[in-house]
Amino acid sequence: ETQSLPNAMKAVAAAAISSPRFLYLYEELKAEPAIENVKEFNLASRLSFFLWGSIPDERLLNLASEGRLSQSEILGSEFERMLKDQKLKRFCDSFPTQWLQLERIISAVPNEEKFPGFYFLKYRDSMHMMMEPLLLFETVLIENLPITQFIDSDFTYRSSLLQEAYGDLALGEEPDKPKSEVTVLNFKRIPVDDRRSGGLITNAAVMTMNSGPERTKPITRGAWIASVIFNNPPEPPPADVPPLGEEPAEEEAHLTLRERLAQHRERADCRGCHEKIDPLGFALENYGPIGDWRTQYSNGRKVDMSGTLFREHSFTDIIEFKDALLEQKQRFARALAGHLLSFALARELKPEDALVLDQVAARTIKNDYKIQTLLKGIIFSNAFLQPTVSE
Repeated sequence: ETQSLPNAMKAVAAAAISSPRFLYLYEELKAEPAIENVKEFNLASRLSFFLWGSIPDERLLNLASEGRLSQSEILGSEFERMLKDQKLKRFCDSFPTQWLQLERIISAVPNEEKFPGFYFLKYRDSMHMMMEPLLLFETVLIENLPITQFIDSDFTYRSSLLQEAYGDLALGEEPDKPKSEVTVLNFKRIPVDDRRSGGLITNAAVMTMNSGPERTKPITRGAWIASVIFNNPPEPPPADVPPLGEEPAEEEAHLTLRERLAQHRERADCRGCHEKIDPLGFALENYGPIGDWRTQYSNGRKVDMSGTLFREHSFTDIIEFKDALLEQKQRFARALAGHLLSFALARELKPEDALVLDQVAARTIKNDYKIQTLLKGIIFSNAFLQPTVSE
């Protein structure tokens, strides 16, 4: 598909900047005793860029110059101090954007005639959609809530514009009508009294950015859950597999999307991946291309979102699917630890990082899945304290 030069450059720049291979920092990692303090300064920089997205402040530099920053008690107290600093906002914006791949929502362009709820006075809902998961992440971190809130939270954030876009999934009182000044991002914290909402996996941003202009994309949604929630991305599809059209051919108009996609499962080289990601993606089929709730397709056929997670947990609706994911919360804790460690070290993970992830996840699980325990485990890991030179 031909793209304009600006759009092509945006895709390249976004891919480069969000990649773990895009390194921002350089560290001189040597073992000579004469430069032991260099390790302290490197730790100060690594810590500051991780949590604050900035250079170390005077206190961190002073502790590094005294050779005391790496001491467990002092490092722990600095971690607590840094969590209370307003510069933590940079981490709350940058990490979840990379982890959740939220930059993709910016380029989402649902068909305006089919999905007018995505547009208001020619203004797209993209930024409002993006803010909902970012605010959820920030609150979970600041209030030190369990990471299971990312799967099924008891609160969320909504603007008037976003409430309007959600339709049947609007929460709380009757939402105010969006004002003409929609560029003002005014969000309210709202209790979730309907488990179809809440968490990260069912919010409008994730649903929209993993859909096409005309329809949902269950395979893309399933691949997103495999990559983001379980840190186990599928292999790229074979090059000779034709993409499914946005609109069904006339002879397929009576089929459901699951039936149209069945041909991909028939190929032996595709079956393995589809067995893994299809149940994850079809579990979200009740959410339309912009995250609104639906029970049937435009041809009148009923949406079937049933499936089995990891061949263990059967589900027939989104609430049962969330419960199935929560049964795998230990796996999620380890996966999130991997995403955080990769972000903290600005590199892709290696096989030798497996032990670190096991240790960090175990501590997090033991402390009721609290997110600050997870974050502290990353900072106190050998991989963070004593990084090695990449080969």
